Amino acid sequence: MKPIHIILFIASLLLSSCFAPRVSSSEVKIQVSIVVDGETIAAELPSGSTVTEALQAAQVTVGSLDRIEPPAYALAQDGSQITISRVREEFSTQQQTLAFERQTVRNESMPQGETRLIQEGVNGIQEITTRRVYENDLETSTSIVKAIILQPAVPEIIMVGVQTPFSSLPIDGKLVYIVSGNAWLMQGSTANRAPIVTSADLDGRILKLSPKGDWLLYTRKSTKPISEEINTLWALNLEDPAANPINLTISNVIHFADWIPGTTTNITYSTVEPRAAAPGWQANNDLFTLKFGVTGSIGKPGKVIEANTGGVYGWWGSNFTWSPDGKRLAYARPDGIGLVSFRDNELVSLLEIAPLQTHSDWAFIPPITWGADSRTLYFVSHAPPPGLVNPEESPYFDLGALSLLSGANVSMVRQTGMFAYPAASNPGEQNGEQAYRIAYLQALSPLQSETSGYRLVIMDRDGSNRKTYFPGEGAPGLGPQTPLWAPQIEKGIPATFVAVVYQGNLWLIDSLSGQANQITGDGLIQKIDWR
Repeated sequence: MKPIHIILFIASLLLSSCFAPRVSSSEVKIQVSIVVDGETIAAELPSGSTVTEALQAAQVTVGSLDRIEPPAYALAQDGSQITISRVREEFSTQQQTLAFERQTVRNESMPQGETRLIQEGVNGIQEITTRRVYENDLETSTSIVKAIILQPAVPEIIMVGVQTPFSSLPIDGKLVYIVSGNAWLMQGSTANRAPIVTSADLDGRILKLSPKGDWLLYTRKSTKPISEEINTLWALNLEDPAANPINLTISNVIHFADWIPGTTTNITYSTVEPRAAAPGWQANNDLFTLKFGVTGSIGKPGKVIEANTGGVYGWWGSNFTWSPDGKRLAYARPDGIGLVSFRDNELVSLLEIAPLQTHSDWAFIPPITWGADSRTLYFVSHAPPPGLVNPEESPYFDLGALSLLSGANVSMVRQTGMFAYPAASNPGEQNGEQAYRIAYLQALSPLQSETSGYRLVIMDRDGSNRKTYFPGEGAPGLGPQTPLWAPQIEKGIPATFVAVVYQGNLWLIDSLSGQANQITGDGLIQKIDWR
């Protein structure tokens, strides 16, 4: 062997001696123990295996609810312990009794302390589904996963006498009002009061007497979840003491439902769609007519206006009002007022109004009313602001009048506040002409009219002879509402009394003498109507 070959051979031996022999990781085994179902299972598996692979190697089956420690995705360590906790769940269903509530209705027509049962209470039935979780056969948690009301409870309603010393007054027509979800009727005298609807679920959205005062239209809270149905519309014949309320099979009426003047059992109404988010609905801004029979037969609704967006902030809704002669129907929505064309089934704009940006979950609908001549619309306008303020954020609101004959738009009273709610009296004779007056609310703080109290003001139809009536100086103001004029019994003789709700009580104000008469004292009245 040549010397060079000998040197290379020796070098290769030295180099190879520097490297240890390689061993595959799959050849290195680790030992783990698995604790499951009360026993311990030993398992040998390659290094680098996961907990899941360790369980597979030991042929341990794991359920979907079982708890593994350490987690299934972790690497198994030599000498470590894997613990399996068996977890299972059980469901059980049982019926429970829903105890009925006890409601008290105060009645000023009954002697102090006297009680009367108006409605017997009935317990309801609720079905409860319970989930119980067990870990290694020990119960660890219990929870209710479903509760269904099979039969709602009916509240017990007891009427309690709270007779008050307020003097009674003779009144014309019929005056209805809501107290604690029930409807009451005054007729002939303010002392003559009787319950007419005692379901304890009137929501006050709609309370309308027919033009002759012989029927009542009203809404009741729905028994379904509010996300499915808000309320339902009903009618009651007030001329028949034995008449049962008629379910008109109409639901979700928030802003408008009213009788068509000159008809007996014909109504118009508009609907909304329930929503989980505030304000609780999305307005359809639609319009329907409906005719029903005195025996309860119900016709098919007639669509006048298709559902639509309703303009700017139309998600809140639109309002409508019939002219006294029943020939025109006016509408109001956040961005304007106009008339409904029944011939063309469309809305005809008369006046655009700057919509109010409330920065909240409600929108401002301009209050409107017809003059007694059925040719003039009185309305609250969102007035333009001074300077460079955004028109939609203007704090100014004026009371105006729009003539349908000449098209003249006149500002009657400036800075009334947004909730002025004008109301026209029935016409009377004055210098050979049909004259009438306008009652409206004047904000105590016109530039903060959203939260301000109001006073009742009455003026002639042209804005003259303006006078503030109620409440007096220094007293808290009225809340937003439409003043109600007493009905006209004899043609040509104007009504003098105006009804308002003040601090939850009914007050009648004599527009001739200025005398304010408190009629109720329980402080529970929610809504009124007078025909």
